[in-house]
Amino acid sequence: MDLITKLNDELKQLAGFVGPQPRRMQITDDDGVQLTIEFSAVDTLSCSFRELTLHIPKLVGRELKVLKQWADDLSRRVTYLLENIGPVEIDKLGDQILIRSTPPGRSKTTAKFYEVLLSARGNGTFSLKRFAFEPGQSGRNAVDVQLTHEVLNKLIGDLLDTVPA
Repeated sequence: MDLITKLNDELKQLAGFVGPQPRRMQITDDDGVQLTIEFSAVDTLSCSFRELTLHIPKLVGRELKVLKQWADDLSRRVTYLLENIGPVEIDKLGDQILIRSTPPGRSKTTAKFYEVLLSARGNGTFSLKRFAFEPGQSGRNAVDVQLTHEVLNKLIGDLLDTVPA
C-alpha cells in the first residue's frame, strides 16, 4: 500500500482529534520510505501539524548535488503553500540544504515562514515546519502548518515524485 493511501486511512481514523499534545502518526511504504506527522488537530477536511518528516533510505549518503537538485525541483513544484519556497542555505559539511519561504508572509505584527531541511545524513530526511517571529524581537516560535487533506496529499505526492533517482 502506498503512503498516500495509508495517510488517508490514518486521517479518517484521526478525524475529530484535537489535543494539547500532538499525536504522532508514522507510516512506511514498501520501499522503506517513512512518513511521520505530528498532528495538533484533524477534522474531516483539514489538519494542523507541528512537523512533517519523510525518511528516504535511498538518499542516505548521496552527494550534495543530488539534494540541490531535489531542493530546486521541490521549489519549482510546490507553489501552493502560503508562500513560495526556495533554497537559502547549503551546508556542504553537513550534507544539508535549508529551504525557506521567499519571502516570509507578513502581517502588521508578525512574519511567518515555512522551513524545509533536506539531509543526506542519517536516514535521508525531508523535514517541514512553520515558524513565526515578531520583527524587532529575538527568536522565533514554531506554529502549526494548516492544510486541507487534499493539499497534504498533493504535498506528499510532490515530495515523492521529485525525489532524485
